[in-house]
Amino acid sequence: MRRQGLWIAALLTPAALTMAVFVVWPMLGAFRYAFFSFNGLLPADFVGLSNFVDVLARAPFKAAVFAALWHNIIVFVCLMLFQNGLAYLIAYALLKQWPLHRVHQVIVFLPVVLSAVIVGFLWKLFLHPLFGLVNAALALVGIHGPPWLGNESTALGSLIFVNGWHFLGMAALIFLAGMQRIPQEVMEAARIDGASDGVLLRRIVWPLVAPAVTIIFILTFIGSFNWFELPYVMAGLTGSPGGATDVLGLVFYRTAFGSVSSGLQDFGHGSALAVLMFLFIAVFSAVALRFLRRREIAL
Repeated sequence: MRRQGLWIAALLTPAALTMAVFVVWPMLGAFRYAFFSFNGLLPADFVGLSNFVDVLARAPFKAAVFAALWHNIIVFVCLMLFQNGLAYLIAYALLKQWPLHRVHQVIVFLPVVLSAVIVGFLWKLFLHPLFGLVNAALALVGIHGPPWLGNESTALGSLIFVNGWHFLGMAALIFLAGMQRIPQEVMEAARIDGASDGVLLRRIVWPLVAPAVTIIFILTFIGSFNWFELPYVMAGLTGSPGGATDVLGLVFYRTAFGSVSSGLQDFGHGSALAVLMFLFIAVFSAVALRFLRRREIAL
């Protein structure tokens, strides 16, 4: 047993050291820097909670932060309704094991293995107003497609669509795993009683996949409020056009590391925003997880 424990410790030590150096240490540094003003790249004076007050209540940070937060909320709601709603239906279709369902599983999950950077560049080309495949396909049916990423009314929706395409397969497979755990006797009894697919989805399957719903809700929430790679690649650091695609991740990056429009680095306010984002995501996720787990037990 002792040798086995040493072997397990030896295997875990490299991963633990990597996490400590590249995750835990930077997080502790961000917590520390949030309470200091900066002179260039070096912390200068201890300012207490002043950076937090500036980020939440003072110009020029307040307007950008709350506009970006609203965009993150829109992203979360849309992904929960459309991405995960469609994933639920796809999972049920795969559960019925129609012909070539194994091939369809691979096709649905394939985009998930691509990195967000690749997906962003790929769809940026697809959505190009002049030579993109999307507008070319619309032109075949007589529709003049808009500049998807250059129009304030379509830019954020385009990013949400791309994100949904990217992670639809992950949500579908999580739902499918939950559905496969439902006893076949329950499904067969409901069908014998005359339940249609719609009734099965609403009254039988949905309550019994509560653990899968919990996982998907928490992952979607964290992903929506940590959104950075896709908006950065497809819309740029300033959240163009006109800030229509600005999210908290971009505001943090511009504040902490600077940009063409925001000037020099400001690690103090950037760290304060990062701490607030972390606390918001952690607290809300913990509360939601507790509520959803109670729902699982009640069902």
